[in-house]
Amino acid sequence: MGLLDRLKSRLTRTRERISDGITGLFKGGRAMDEDVLLELEELLYTSDLGPVASEVVEDLARLHRRGEIAGEEDVRGALRDSLLSRLQPEGGEIELTTEADEPFVVLVVGVNGSGKTTSIAKLAHRFTQQGKQVLVGACDTWRAAASDQLHVWADRSGVEIVKKGEGADPAAVAFEAVETAIVLGYDVVLLDTAGRLHTQKNLMEELRKIHRAVGKRLPGAPHEVWLVMDGTNGQNAVQQAKLFAEAVDLTGLIVAKLDGTARGGAIFGITRELDVPVRYIGTGESMELLEVFEPEAFVDAIVAG
Repeated sequence: MGLLDRLKSRLTRTRERISDGITGLFKGGRAMDEDVLLELEELLYTSDLGPVASEVVEDLARLHRRGEIAGEEDVRGALRDSLLSRLQPEGGEIELTTEADEPFVVLVVGVNGSGKTTSIAKLAHRFTQQGKQVLVGACDTWRAAASDQLHVWADRSGVEIVKKGEGADPAAVAFEAVETAIVLGYDVVLLDTAGRLHTQKNLMEELRKIHRAVGKRLPGAPHEVWLVMDGTNGQNAVQQAKLFAEAVDLTGLIVAKLDGTARGGAIFGITRELDVPVRYIGTGESMELLEVFEPEAFVDAIVAG
């Protein structure tokens, strides 16, 4: 099964909202008019596109006035092009290598319940399947049993973990994880961090401290900082994401839990506000259900008839 077919089967609720919704707009051979455009805008808003919904419908309205779109398939094609133009083409997977053959360090951040720990486990599994030696650093030392939970996931993924006791200095754990990876020749280090409430400035400062500690041991690290977002939160996740972006330079997004929501359209609003590419999307619980984000396949999965 190809990526498009997999996404169609996993993003059913968002697909039903958008693709099936478009079919409903033109039921009975209804002609394209201003009322259809208004209903389409409402449909896109309820799929959590946010301000992007109005922008996209404005694109379609211009095309309609010029006589370039008239029916359902025209609308699907124009909607596809408009949505695709709002996703960064440089998203998706990147090469996890460094020039000096040192460990590639990824700092993973996100609020409690976003799917961060599960996403790290999926990343570890993915990179291991690619033949890389992966080490996980359990830098969430404040939440009870957080490192134990990560340890369980690490065992399932077949990767090693560096962890300390509850209440240990997260920056020290990060430093030791990178140190261990350098000494033992690991390829990739994934650093889990506390699921910070975005309103707690002291925890955001701790995130900056982890960032500095990693860079002290390995100049240039972390090489990537990925924010895990809960896809079911839709536009509500945008403000959280902005605050994380103020604490550290985000280089990529992982949007989790997209299989259980009709709010998959939030990806367009999120990337619009943050100007950060989506790397992966989570489409289920099992280890394999972390898909590389490919804009064309994603848009086709939720728009195509």
